[in-house]
Amino acid sequence: MSDSHPSSVRFDSLGLEPALMQGIRDAGFTHCTPIQALALPIALRGRDVAGQAQTGTGKTAAFLVALYQTLLTRPPGPNRGPTSIRALVLAPTRELAVQIHRDAEVLGRHTGLRHAVVYGGTDYEKQRRQLSEGIDVLIGTPGRLIDYFKQRVFDMRHVQVMVLDEADRMFDLGFIADIRYILRRLPPPEKRLSMLFSATLSYRVLELAYEHMNNPELVRVEPDKMTVDRVRQVVYYPAMEEKVPLLIGLLRRSEARRTMIFVNTKRMAERLESILRANGFNAQALSGDVPQKKRLKLLRQFHNGELAVLIATDVASRGLHIPDVSHVFNFDLPQDAADYVHRIGRTARAGAEGDAISFACEEYAMSLPDIEQYIGHKIPSAPITADLLATDIVTEPASGQSRPGRQGEPRSGERRPRRRRRRGGNGAKAAGGPAQTAGGEQHKNPDPAP
Repeated sequence: MSDSHPSSVRFDSLGLEPALMQGIRDAGFTHCTPIQALALPIALRGRDVAGQAQTGTGKTAAFLVALYQTLLTRPPGPNRGPTSIRALVLAPTRELAVQIHRDAEVLGRHTGLRHAVVYGGTDYEKQRRQLSEGIDVLIGTPGRLIDYFKQRVFDMRHVQVMVLDEADRMFDLGFIADIRYILRRLPPPEKRLSMLFSATLSYRVLELAYEHMNNPELVRVEPDKMTVDRVRQVVYYPAMEEKVPLLIGLLRRSEARRTMIFVNTKRMAERLESILRANGFNAQALSGDVPQKKRLKLLRQFHNGELAVLIATDVASRGLHIPDVSHVFNFDLPQDAADYVHRIGRTARAGAEGDAISFACEEYAMSLPDIEQYIGHKIPSAPITADLLATDIVTEPASGQSRPGRQGEPRSGERRPRRRRRRGGNGAKAAGGPAQTAGGEQHKNPDPAP
């Protein structure tokens, strides 16, 4: 939760309720992070907050502490029914919703408040039943929340606190219509505490804030102060055929134990998983179409140190906080400079140091100048020496292991497409070759590689 440099502001100086302070002590927190030191005094006075903060800066604890203090010090409305929630936290992805809920259970353990998390993809009836039993704090993704709301499983007429996390991501994922639908069904802005957090306070985010919040105060923690100063950064310039040998060589040197590798496409994530597993690394790819239960299992294994290497795209990794990541590899440089800061922010958390290693290959090197301009300095480069390149690479997975195909190759278990050869005018077949089908029908590839 609090994964940034501490400030001089102590939690015990904020006048928080004893039950809430006990949860804060359970979490091991003593001093606020910069975003907490800026946002909490405002929210604790009952003023709305719109904060610029990325994952890893302690924003989750910031809004949860304010949320609990509000619910503990302000009684619910007299006409509140058993299925009427008191606080609503909206998150763009199921992984972020689950992590917020996990943090909420720690900080709110002694408050007596009931929590629930809802998200799509799994546990529909279980989540519905939990909501129907009545809860105080509801955390979830927009689609599943609206589904249950339209069925009147819960109501929002007595919401005292509203939190919108990663507002910019809501726009990116196309959730803004759903967000407006939900916000318009809450009590008026002046009758609730509202908090919004976003990686950037862009015009569209500020427009949303001023439309649905009560004159929020803006607080900012600049991105270049969040992560870059504690991360050892280096960039290599490999040829395309050197990328995999260089990656494996560096992974062996670092004795990868909790390493994240970022790529730009799902296809590359699958290919790297296959290659790394074939070469003895405990690696898994996290992509958007992995079933929800498997996704949560992978994240739990990586969080617990059981999984050494997690391969991900930016979409799949957004909103994750995973402690003690020692190395981040940009196997593909991101095409958006802001994503570079987000990626390297997976390491060097909680005051620790970390390494961010980037490959500026011929396909993505054009992104490097924009990245360096965004972070405000040039990334140190290093030469590729022969001893860095692994030579004993297994390029094929072990027998029985499926392998995502390379571009132009069929995946494991697929048939190669047969190409019809052009014949002479009489359609005679080559000696010993297969006969052409009647009418000249061509064989079709049942599942061509994209």
